[in-house]
Amino acid sequence: MKITVDEAKCCAAGQCVLIAPEVFDQRDEDGIVLLLDAEPAEEQHAAVREAAAVCPTAAIHLSGTA
Repeated sequence: MKITVDEAKCCAAGQCVLIAPEVFDQRDEDGIVLLLDAEPAEEQHAAVREAAAVCPTAAIHLSGTA
């Protein structure tokens, strides 16, 4: 799985950070998402899929997923 984030779409809701804190974080100055791991381990995939699904602006994009 490979993750990309469209920072221009990010509204800094923070749901991704709550769901997958090992993969996502937020910038201190504006809350925009920071991608900590663009290719997370298999055990993180379910949380990353959930984070992408709940993102209110669909800023998280996944590729190479089954």
